[in-house]
Amino acid sequence: MRPLTDEETRIFFEKLSKYIGNNIKHLLSRPDGVYCFRLLKDRVYYMSENLMKHASSVPRKNLLSCGTCFGKFTKGKQFRLHITALDYLVPYAPFKVWLKPSAEQQFLYGHHVVKSGLGRITEATSQYQGVVVLSMADLPLGFGVAAKSTAECRHADPMSIVCFHQADVGEYLRHEAELV
Repeated sequence: MRPLTDEETRIFFEKLSKYIGNNIKHLLSRPDGVYCFRLLKDRVYYMSENLMKHASSVPRKNLLSCGTCFGKFTKGKQFRLHITALDYLVPYAPFKVWLKPSAEQQFLYGHHVVKSGLGRITEATSQYQGVVVLSMADLPLGFGVAAKSTAECRHADPMSIVCFHQADVGEYLRHEAELV
C-alpha cells in the first residue's frame, strides 16, 4: 500500500471532481479525523490515517484490501470509479438525477436512463456532467453522466437517453467477484 503519485492523484481527482466538484476537500478533512487515499494493486482505497497506520504492519502481499475501494486504474492508466464509492459521493454531489419507480429496475440492470423514466434533474446540469442517480425516495442507485443538459431534457423525445449509465448498486450481484 502506497500513496498515489502526482500523476495518479491528478487523474483520480479529475475523475472524482466530475461527480463531487470541489467537495473533495470534505472527504479528506472530516470532523471525525483525517482521511487519505492509498493505492494497492491498482485500486484506490479511502481510509482514515489511523487505519492506514495499522495496515502498514501487514505485508503488502498478504493485504487484500483496506478501507473503501473507490475504483481502479486500468492498464492504460485511466481511472474507473467503482460502485463502492457511491456512499461517499452522494452527500457531496451537486448534480443529481431522480428516477421514476418504473425506470429504477432498468437502471439497476445496467441500462441508460431515458427521458420517460426521468423524475427530476438538478437545475443547471450541463451535458456530460457526472451525476448521482437516486430513486424518488432519495435512495442512491448509482451514478452516471448526463447525456443532455437540463434545458435539453425539457424538450427531449420521451425515448431519448438523458443519462448514461456508469455504475449501479445491481453490480454488487452481477460482478461480486470483481469488486474485491
